[in-house]
Amino acid sequence: MKKQKENMELYSIQISEMCRQKLLRYADSFYALAKSYEKEMLPKVQDRQTRLLEERLGESRRIIRSNMREMAKVMTEVASEVLVYRPMEQKQAKLLVSNMEEEGIVVESPCYLPREDGRNDIALTMYTTRDRTVPVDEVADMISVILDKRLLPSAISPYLVESSPRGFVLEEEAGFHVMTGFSRAVKEGETSSGDNYSVVETENGKLLAMLSDGTGSGETAGKDSARVLDLMEKMAESGYDISTAIHMVNRCLFALDEDNNHPTLDVCQADLYKGIAEIRKLGGAPTFLKRDNRVEVFASESLPLGSFEQPKLEAQSIMLQDGDYIIMVTDGVLEAFGGSLEERGIQNAILAAGELNPKHLAEHLMGMAICSSRGRVADDMTIGVVGFWNT
Repeated sequence: MKKQKENMELYSIQISEMCRQKLLRYADSFYALAKSYEKEMLPKVQDRQTRLLEERLGESRRIIRSNMREMAKVMTEVASEVLVYRPMEQKQAKLLVSNMEEEGIVVESPCYLPREDGRNDIALTMYTTRDRTVPVDEVADMISVILDKRLLPSAISPYLVESSPRGFVLEEEAGFHVMTGFSRAVKEGETSSGDNYSVVETENGKLLAMLSDGTGSGETAGKDSARVLDLMEKMAESGYDISTAIHMVNRCLFALDEDNNHPTLDVCQADLYKGIAEIRKLGGAPTFLKRDNRVEVFASESLPLGSFEQPKLEAQSIMLQDGDYIIMVTDGVLEAFGGSLEERGIQNAILAAGELNPKHLAEHLMGMAICSSRGRVADDMTIGVVGFWNT
């Protein structure tokens, strides 16, 4: 590892020069491959069918070129990453090590990871001495008491402290804690829903709640929406910017050119430290924000995934307050309330529900939707509720 002392307290660590150079070579290769797709293909035959085929091939080349550039960009960023840390004070480190040893857990090399917002995460190596496993949540609670600081395991930390040494990162508790709840109803005559949802916790106190409505209903639609969310999860967990991830998934669907495969995508990304939520939508029904005694509507004119190579994607920001609920629904819910004032019907239902936990609120709203449609489920319906409270 390459180490360089920056001052009396802070140190930096970078990946080895050999690994860094290898990543940069990979990045150069992807940039070169992307450049090779810049050459335009001109049709030699002028008939309409051939021209349409050539235009479609040209679109595919642009998509491949764009995705290769994104991959090269990520590799370059990883190669340039530098981790800054500060060793834990000797007295505090000894206190931590001795107290944890009494619990049968060995702690090695505890240090602070300063963040741009002033927080200090704690990185350390831990393992057990009694041939047992301990959930990292329990260990974080022990360390919180010892250091008199509320700490939680980061999303990248292992779930268990085991007999073999493993690295862990503990984060300071965020300013908001969150609960989620979902409710689904399957279209009459179908055995599975075309809707899918996902909740992902990523690094640095970020939470990602996603909802996707596949084209049509049933098993095929469900597989399409599930594939979209699976790709989004993998890219989010790999550290991709959410907008970048959405654009790459959209390009993949656009390249497939399938008329019956245009799933919607609703994304709610919340930074629990900064207290900010961002709503991004590609097609689908509006999203609702319940705050005190009012309900706001967040809509978008963007079309579903795969409709265009470069979709219109805007992030609508919300400064979170204690007790906020963000409610995401699929088209079937909107249609169940019927009439030309569907949004108003949902807003009234949300207000009438009062203060419930997210799971109960989602189930209550689903019951209201089914009642509004006189007991019929004419389309798949999914409701997702994300609730935020001050810690």
